Amino acid sequence: MRVDKWLWCARFYKTRALAVEAIESGRVHVNDERAKPAKDLKPGDRLSVRRPPFEQVIVVRAMSERRGPATEAQQLYEETAESRVRREALAAELKANPPPVLKGRPTKKARRTYEEYMRFFNEE
Repeated sequence: MRVDKWLWCARFYKTRALAVEAIESGRVHVNDERAKPAKDLKPGDRLSVRRPPFEQVIVVRAMSERRGPATEAQQLYEETAESRVRREALAAELKANPPPVLKGRPTKKARRTYEEYMRFFNEE
């Protein structure tokens, strides 16, 4: 099964076009190699999916020819324990340090503060 179609079926992306865009921009790796949208996937393959600021490392468990409900989609993969811990720690950090609130047109200082915040969490 194609990587883009599997990511869509597993509900990582809302449309196949978004999945293709993420793959082509280098946010998806299959077995630690940069993937192309038509690359064949099989059970046991290891996927790294980056959706800033989060990155998930998952192992493919099954294939599905159709996009079903979320409960079925969760059966298609298993997230590694290390990935889950990193993702939860980052979520807690983001919750503890929310982004600066901008009301109206930002001042130069407020804009720079916001850009610094976004740069920090998107580059990790």
